[in-house]
Formats: sequence, structure tokens, C-alpha cells
Amino acid sequence: MAPSRIEDSSDEDVQGTGHKEATVYMIDTMHPDAMEYAKTKFNLILPSDPECRNWRQNATALLVRGSYVTAADIKCSPNLIAIGKQGVGIDKIDQSACAERRIAILNTPGANAQAVAEMVLALTMAVARQIRSIAIRQLLSVPLAKEQCSGLTIHGKTIGILGMGNIGRKVAEMFKGAFNAKIVAYDPFMPAHAWSGIPHQRVSTVQEVLESADVLTIHVPLTAETRDLISYKELSLMKREAILINAARGGIVQEDDLQRALKEGLIWGAGLDCHGQEPPTRERYASLWDNLNVVSTPHVGAATSDTQFITAKAAIDNLYKYLNART
Repeated sequence: MAPSRIEDSSDEDVQGTGHKEATVYMIDTMHPDAMEYAKTKFNLILPSDPECRNWRQNATALLVRGSYVTAADIKCSPNLIAIGKQGVGIDKIDQSACAERRIAILNTPGANAQAVAEMVLALTMAVARQIRSIAIRQLLSVPLAKEQCSGLTIHGKTIGILGMGNIGRKVAEMFKGAFNAKIVAYDPFMPAHAWSGIPHQRVSTVQEVLESADVLTIHVPLTAETRDLISYKELSLMKREAILINAARGGIVQEDDLQRALKEGLIWGAGLDCHGQEPPTRERYASLWDNLNVVSTPHVGAATSDTQFITAKAAIDNLYKYLNART
């Protein structure tokens, strides 16, 4: 059985008047300029069009941002041949069902790498300098003296990176340039020459990264193998002043174990842009958020206007090229 295709976006501009015979349903709202751009490429059904509800019966192709496309959806979509996905993560799309039907999944790895890497830096510094704790105490108490505040410096520290893809590479470059950090990285799938231009130590186990990292940042997809990759056992191996950053996917870090590790002082703090429940709510995460060394954001790593346009356009261009190649 042939697997579904997962394709990269290209920097090359896509020319042409569009694959107008293809009915493409955009089932998520995207950047306004990208939506206008898509109209020049396809016979486009927008999310605001009542016809969009009928995508399962009628769509030749989809453009998605964050919606689930389940096995049941695929079963009810006899005409579907391709899914253009804004962003790199495809865990919300049933890949097995797509592979069985030979439906291409066209994601955009690398298009959001700079923005997500900047988010990793922001979360790291917010946790290291206790920005959330200081801001909340200032709001809720008498004036806060600087002697009551503490934090960690990052310069010269060790940054442990799990996953050496586009985002991991950007993070390595950023922390090396900004802080002269030592980079320790792990990725069993990348070739030996990966990151040849970045001074780093490549290790062969997750444990080696955990034990050496002052900041651990995660950049792997959510799969059966990576679910609960970081649990209490792994957190117990980390330094007491280590910071954990997850800007990848919820489910990679076992959240109850993280809460326990923070309560027990096994690590300094955590910056989380991804959660098992999204968007995260106070009802679900009250106990975790009560720790002021936790900075939590609702998966906004790529939520800048320019990045949203770039990634949406990349998804549109990928889908356009794929459909035209079939004609």
C-alpha cells in the first residue's frame, strides 16, 4: 500500500492562472491576503460559504490550517485527492486513511521555523527571568523590591535540542548567536552531516540531552513513539535549574508528571506553547499554572501576521503544483 505523500513547500514562486477545474474547499480561515491569493489559483470555496459544509461530498482538494480530518471524513469524501496543510504538523489528519486512498498530504515544513524559534527564545527568557512571577506579584501585592526577585542567566549555558529539523536548526543558530550557548542535539533520523555549519555536540540518546541541558527544547512531531516522550523518569534526569520548553505538540510532555516534577523542584520551570488540550483552559491546567515558573501560551508560535501569510501561501502553492502535475 503506497503511503500518502508529504511534501515540502518551495521558495520558488508559483506561476500560472490556476487549476480552475479543481474544486478546493478551504475549511479553515487563513490570512486574508492568502485567501485572496488562493482565489487566483482555484475554484475556491471559502469557510464562510454555506457550501463549505458539503466538502466531504464534493471536494477534490482541501486547504486546512487546524481542523481535524478524520478517517470517517476521508471515508465520506469520494472525490478527495489532496490536502494542503498550513504548517508542518499533520497529527490532526488521519494519515493511514489518506495512505489507503492515496490522498496526498502537502504540508509546509520550514515556513514557520523563524517565528517558532523566536517563540522558544521568548519562553526561555520569560521563565529564566521569572517574568510571569514578577508581573503577577507586582499586580497583586505591595511594591516588589528587586531583592525579592531572582532568575537565571542563559549566556554560555547548554541548550539541549530534541529534533534537528528546520525549527531545531533555527533554535540552535539563535541561541548560539545570542548567548554563545553550547548546543547538544539528538535526532535519530537526520543524516550524519546535518547541522554541519553549526558548532554542536550530537548525541545518540535522549538521556544524554536531558542530563546535560540547562534548557531543553522539543522539536519533534507527535507520533506513537514520541507521545509521553518526556515523563517523570526523564524529568528526574534533568538539572534542578533546568528549563523545559515545548513549542512542538501537546502530548509529547506528560503534563501530570511535569506538574509533579515542578512541585518537587526537580526542574526550575517550563515554557509551554503546546498542551494536550487546546486551547488550554483554567479548568484543566489550574494546578500547573499555579506554579509561577510556568509560562503557558495557546500554541501561538507561528501566530505572527507575516508568518501566517507565508505558511498559508506555501500550502496554497504546494496544492497548486500538485494538482497541476496531475493534469
